[in-house]
Amino acid sequence: MSQASIQVGASPQVQYLLRIADSCLILGQRLGEWCGHGPILEEDLALANMALDLIGQARALLTHAAHLDGQGHDEDQLAFLRDERQYLNPVLMELPRGDFAFTQVRNFAVATWLQLLWGRLASSSDAEVAAIAAKAVKESRYHQQHAADWVVRLGDGTDESAARMREALAQLWPLFNELFDADAVDAAAVAQGLGPAWSELRADWQAQMDEVLADATLAHPKPSAYVSAGRRGVHSEHMGHLLAEMQYLQRAYPGGKW
Repeated sequence: MSQASIQVGASPQVQYLLRIADSCLILGQRLGEWCGHGPILEEDLALANMALDLIGQARALLTHAAHLDGQGHDEDQLAFLRDERQYLNPVLMELPRGDFAFTQVRNFAVATWLQLLWGRLASSSDAEVAAIAAKAVKESRYHQQHAADWVVRLGDGTDESAARMREALAQLWPLFNELFDADAVDAAAVAQGLGPAWSELRADWQAQMDEVLADATLAHPKPSAYVSAGRRGVHSEHMGHLLAEMQYLQRAYPGGKW
């Protein structure tokens, strides 16, 4: 018998933390798909380790979110037993892994955003969130530097690698807007001192992106008004397939242990 789905409360505090936790969890799942498929052994290991970092960050936040939600769930239930509409990650995170250029552009953009976000969360009024952020920001800085090196290497490399980088940027650029969307959940987090509105991170993110793209001899695409809605539970067609694979064991064997 399959495990029934769980529901999570609508508290802005819990929703704010789930947005970050789900971002790390879902991108970690996508990066884990590179295990055994990396272009070189060192990169195969690096991407797998970054996936583990992201899942560790997700686990810490999911544990705390479950505690704040007060319904008796644990981090595993939040990770594996919610329905699609209850995951609050930006659509950017759930897209299929694509080629190596796509992965490195996404990794660089997200790691740049996360290191800015974790840096702000390190002074959160919630002591547990601040402690999680203080560790996570160090991991994100490494992820950012690793991806930045590849962005420059590929963008300023061969005609083929540069073309693939331009294609990845064109596909991903409109989806970056969701990383800086503002709504009532963000406003509540700011009012409580829990964390920043994501929109506050945009200027610093853009400056760091532009610096690395210039080194890579890449121009970012024209601005887009499109804003995806994964943070509100409206996902792409890829999310259901990802969750079907990610949740299978927990749902097929409820409470199973190794």
